[in-house]
Amino acid sequence: MTKLELAKQLKLVSYLTGEFTLRSGNISNFYWDKYRFESNPNLLREIADAMISLLPTSFDGLAGLELGGIPLATAISLQTGVPCYFVRKEAKTYGTCNLIEGGVDKESSLVVIEDVITTAGQVCTSVSQIRDEGYIVDHVIAVIDRQSGGREKIEGIGCTFASVFTLAELETA
Repeated sequence: MTKLELAKQLKLVSYLTGEFTLRSGNISNFYWDKYRFESNPNLLREIADAMISLLPTSFDGLAGLELGGIPLATAISLQTGVPCYFVRKEAKTYGTCNLIEGGVDKESSLVVIEDVITTAGQVCTSVSQIRDEGYIVDHVIAVIDRQSGGREKIEGIGCTFASVFTLAELETA
């Protein structure tokens, strides 16, 4: 599938209009419902393929952020053989009390995988938490960059950022 075809499919499946409150608290008249593209196996496979081309050349694992980044990291892992780990928004308070699930070794270099980036508030918080746990994070990859300041915030914490699509690219599809 070409990038334009993928953009059209993504828009067809997951672009909603109306009034939506985003995680950032901002109000938007459109919404990218990531669960609609992440629950579609054919579309998820194509998106994972596109994300694979954005991965850096050297790293130890994929860090899928709760909740939307987890199916993406899993799909990428299945296609590349690179281990994936699951990052909670908060460490659980029972059992192992882990923030990152999956048995990742300390000091591993992880690529953070996310679905839609708006202001990147949660991504930046998660990167900070992951680093505080003793891991290296230098790269963030997402499906959609809504071009609302997220890229700048991610770069401001010392990470590179790449997305399969920007909002401008999807609007023209």
